[in-house]
Amino acid sequence: MELEERVAALENRLAALESALESALEGAQGDGAGDGPPVREGDFWALEGLKAQLARVGATDGGVLFTGAVRLPTGERYEWQYGVLAQEQIGGDWTEAAESFAALGHPVRLRLLREILGGRRTAAELAALEEIGTTGQIYHHLRQLTGAGWLHTTGRGRHEVPPGRVVPLLVALATARP
Repeated sequence: MELEERVAALENRLAALESALESALEGAQGDGAGDGPPVREGDFWALEGLKAQLARVGATDGGVLFTGAVRLPTGERYEWQYGVLAQEQIGGDWTEAAESFAALGHPVRLRLLREILGGRRTAAELAALEEIGTTGQIYHHLRQLTGAGWLHTTGRGRHEVPPGRVVPLLVALATARP
């Protein structure tokens, strides 16, 4: 195939991709035909607020904001917000996060966290659950979660997710979804 033919074929493929992308964007933003709800003016109020704040402080490289207001099944309410400049996050020591991520990297630990947020707070209550393991295994998982800061113990052997970790936990779970 000659160079001209190859270029023409690439141009045709690019035009088809652009057309498909344009159609997908139009469907997602206007007529409701896309997979998600249509994007309307004002839908990105948190993003717009973040960009305005970044402009005020002269952060030209951007930043990240996590925020949440949560009421748990137990009735407890948590409000939380955390922002970080992009350069601080990109340039920081990522290895410091390894222990925290490792603690969340086990299905039983995630189940324990969910159950604790739902109101089961003692090892005895957790041991009564099916497919959670032996009491020794449960204590091992609770120690891992406590060591990484995802849990702490209160009086009478009760475990809870610290208030400052409730929304970050839910954010971490949300970012892991496809």
